[in-house]
Amino acid sequence: MNYYDLLDIIGYLGKSLMENGAETYRVEDSIERVALAYGVHSADVYAASTSIMITIKTPHHEILSRVKRIHVRTTNLDKIERLNRLCRRTCEMTPSLDIVRQSLKAIDLRPNYSFATQIIGYALTASSFTLFFGGDLADSGCALFIGASVKIVSQMLNHLKSNPFFYIIISSSVISILTLIFFRLNWAHHIDLIIIGSIMPLVPGVALTNSVRDLMAGDFVAGQAKMTEAILIATSIAIGIGIPLSMFK
Repeated sequence: MNYYDLLDIIGYLGKSLMENGAETYRVEDSIERVALAYGVHSADVYAASTSIMITIKTPHHEILSRVKRIHVRTTNLDKIERLNRLCRRTCEMTPSLDIVRQSLKAIDLRPNYSFATQIIGYALTASSFTLFFGGDLADSGCALFIGASVKIVSQMLNHLKSNPFFYIIISSSVISILTLIFFRLNWAHHIDLIIIGSIMPLVPGVALTNSVRDLMAGDFVAGQAKMTEAILIATSIAIGIGIPLSMFK
């Protein structure tokens, strides 16, 4: 058994889980279970929002460590589910490390939804939530266009590799400006309901939920980090919405 390869693979697994929005306890537990399944004496894992530290002790009492830096954080539940399934299968069958590495790469390279599909998703989400919060059909129609516009703007900013909080502020400003335009044209009737519905795709629901779950599990550092990230995103949304409203309403 090449424990250096094992360390690379479990680091790859943990990095993929963390980058796609998995909870901290899930990342640590998955890495530890796979390591133990391949015969290591012990495995100590510490995961945070920006890094993962792994130390394993081989049956020959050799201690190996690895640190993985996390630069990208998003939410992809499809990849998390596939990584979980791979982790369970690996622990049960312990295939060769090359097979596990190939499976991890296949999951990592799995394509996301097409850009057109994402636009439709943003548009339908904004429109549906506007109706849910009490808007009428005119408000929902405006939110449909606003949701699609937000996705287009955010995609352009992502290509520029802009700061995530900056792109949240810009996207929220687009929502506020378009809502005011539709209201001035008398195409929309409720500014507040359109804005509330349109910002729902930007709300950090998963990050907030994971932070509470990590805090309840005793991962205070990781939980506080995710909570801070969720609060900063919410603040960015408020800033982006508030500036155009204060200037032009």
